[in-house]
Amino acid sequence: MPHELVPTEAGNARLTWHHRDRAPDGVLLLGHGAGGGIEAPDLQAIAAEVDSVAVVLVEQPWRVAGKRLAPAPKTLDAGWLPVVAHVRAEVGESAPLFVGGRSAGARVACRTGAPTGASGVVALAFPLHPPGKPERSRAEELLTTGLPTLVVQAARDPFGAPSEFPPLPRTTHRLVGLPAGNHSFAVRKTEADVVPDVVRAVADWLQEQIR
Repeated sequence: MPHELVPTEAGNARLTWHHRDRAPDGVLLLGHGAGGGIEAPDLQAIAAEVDSVAVVLVEQPWRVAGKRLAPAPKTLDAGWLPVVAHVRAEVGESAPLFVGGRSAGARVACRTGAPTGASGVVALAFPLHPPGKPERSRAEELLTTGLPTLVVQAARDPFGAPSEFPPLPRTTHRLVGLPAGNHSFAVRKTEADVVPDVVRAVADWLQEQIR
């Protein structure tokens, strides 16, 4: 897959393009979480199997630099915004541009989606609160995207199960609750894989947005 390095004030971010020839129809940029990179099974499956748009997996500068700990949210945003601007400049203004990610990457997309002119947000495993601390809610980031927003959440996510989410704006937001899975969408041996459900939810939502 073709790679690009994009300079940011937080260091170089690295982009991996999938199905770049589909960019005129739309582009989905996906960032990773604070505990892993773009090798996450759900990100890889979306990149490989969503067939309506080009998908760009974005590695934050801290990962490119080989660091193990993610920086503060402000630094994550600084490592993301130039990437969106770079891709927008490459594909032109006419192509719908969607932003998203898993966990911390979902928070970045929620915070920065509207200012970048994105057409929508894909929030995978949104960390509604730290595990065991529901009082420290991050719901405001999700509620105030101001954009069409898809949330895909696993049944046993310690960062927030689907039932824990507050009512979301009906006109813009959709919450897809998975029947199993933890924060990484990993399931128990007795349960069916939910990653195909994640891919289907994202693919269907994107098709609706670009019609």
